[in-house]
This record gives sequence, C-alpha cells and structure tokens, in this order.
Amino acid sequence: MSNRVATVTRDTLETQIKVSINLDGTGQSSIETGIPFLDHMLDQVARHGLVDLDISANGDRHIDDHHTVEDIGITLGQAFTQALGDKKGLMRYGHAYVPLDEALSRVVIDFSGRPGIEYRVEYPRARIGQFDVDLIHEFFQGFANHAIATLHIDNLFGENAHHIAETVFKAFGRALRVAVSRDERMSGVIPSTKGSL
Repeated sequence: MSNRVATVTRDTLETQIKVSINLDGTGQSSIETGIPFLDHMLDQVARHGLVDLDISANGDRHIDDHHTVEDIGITLGQAFTQALGDKKGLMRYGHAYVPLDEALSRVVIDFSGRPGIEYRVEYPRARIGQFDVDLIHEFFQGFANHAIATLHIDNLFGENAHHIAETVFKAFGRALRVAVSRDERMSGVIPSTKGSL
C-alpha cells in the first residue's frame, strides 16, 4: 500500500499557507492559523476523520479573515487531491449525520472529479466570538473546488451558532473518513461504473 500523504504550500500576496496531511493517520493535528475558532474546527476534522493534519497560516488578517480562511480551504483541497492520487480502491462516497445538543447537520461528499457545493446552513447570528460565519462557506467552497469533489452540507436543526458550526465540521470529518477509506474488494479499480471518475 502506498503512503497517502501530501504537503502543499500556497504563497500569495495575501497569505502564506502550508498544509500536510496523512489520510491513513490517527487524527493527530497541529494547527496554527491565527484564527482560534477555525483551529478548533479543523482539529475536529482531523479527530473525526482520522486524518493527521498539520496546518500553518499567515494572512492579511489586519484586513479581515476572508483570504486566510478561503486559502486554507483551497490548500487543504489540493493536499487531498495529491494524497488520493489515482483514487484506485477508493470508497469515493461518504456521508455523516452529527448531532450536538439541539443541532444536527449532514454532510455528503463524493470525490467525483467534478467540483461542486450545495451549502444550506443558516446561523442565528453573524459571528461566533470574532469569527464571521459567512467564511465557513468560503472554506468549503475552496475545498470542494480544489479537492475536485462534490460536497453537500445541510444543517437540519439548530439554534446555537457554535453548535451548528461544530456539527458541520464534525460531520465533514466523518464523511471524509468514509470517502477516503479503501475498499479492498475494489483494489486497483477506479470507483466508477464508467472506469473513470
């Protein structure tokens, strides 16, 4: 079995980001984005996805967090694309429902080779602490585009903004965990009825 690891660096006028992943990890993480709430959410992705994740980011946060959050999503998506390689033996699809108290969210992912996102999440307030909740969509849009994946994210119930966001990221991690798993019965086969994604 080949190691499914990748390291990607993104260096722009707005951000400098480095992401390293191991898809066959144990959920360890070292995350320093300068945005505490995002660090907490990405740690949940690592833990629930059983993906080892190292992320460091510097960005133009004196303006706002937008470029940093979006570019982390982009760089993480690129790392997944590299680590998945030719996708032979890949489960490809994954889904998860995750509750947290009153909140319940569902995430479905397909490493389809066709980027797309449907994001149906409404928050009862605009910020969680200092974090702008609109940036959560930007993160997932960047990921879907560069992981070349189809991503459906739905919050089904929720009143507390933090609970809603946390169920989204935890469900994302759980869905990833299934989708990036290997199906030994499909070893050497690209997971599509047409022989390609």
